[in-house]
Amino acid sequence: MTLKLGVPSKGRLMEKTFDWFGARGLNLQRTGSDREYAGVVTGIDGVDLVLLSASEIPRELAAGRVHLGVTGSDLVRDTLAAWDDQVKEIDLMGFGHADLVIAVPQVWVDVDCVADLDSAAAAFRACHGFRLRIATKYHRLVREFLKREGVADYQLVDSQGATEGTVKNGTAEAIADITSTGDTLRANHLKVLSDGVIHRSQATLFKSRKADWVGRDRETLSVLMDRLGVLT
Repeated sequence: MTLKLGVPSKGRLMEKTFDWFGARGLNLQRTGSDREYAGVVTGIDGVDLVLLSASEIPRELAAGRVHLGVTGSDLVRDTLAAWDDQVKEIDLMGFGHADLVIAVPQVWVDVDCVADLDSAAAAFRACHGFRLRIATKYHRLVREFLKREGVADYQLVDSQGATEGTVKNGTAEAIADITSTGDTLRANHLKVLSDGVIHRSQATLFKSRKADWVGRDRETLSVLMDRLGVLT
């Protein structure tokens, strides 16, 4: 058996992950063409590199098909119910920072916080006969946040891309999406609620609680964590 390490298969998240491990003496390298999802790990024995999309890694960890995985903390929390029963945070990696936020049109001058959104949602339903629509792909995180904040008169509209444009296009009244700089929100005349940060995400190294941790894998994990300078 070998320990399987799941890593994002493309983009800056892959590059930063490779750099992070490389700075700790472990070389992660893609093999073949950019279209091939194969790679190797050198600098340690008994570790296989598995290249996956960042959104696949939480499910692979929960299924126990990879032992360790690098992905955004937002994806783990939104994909997995009771996520910390299925995976364990090993280390915050210091890159891939982005905030999941609730944003509303800038012209809503009386809506500055979540309590204001609750009032606006109730008024919207009374006026239009249907619930205020919030476009997002982060259904679990958004629903849990709004439940904690006591917001009820809303419906989530699924959006897998160009979420910031849904308000302008008339398919939603507000959005909940990931932002790093806020530039795209401002370009679409949206503002973040003052207390509307749902989760501050970053790339995180996770350990699967569901993987088959046989003796050799446990030994490899111990060596790997020592090399990385983190605790399990």
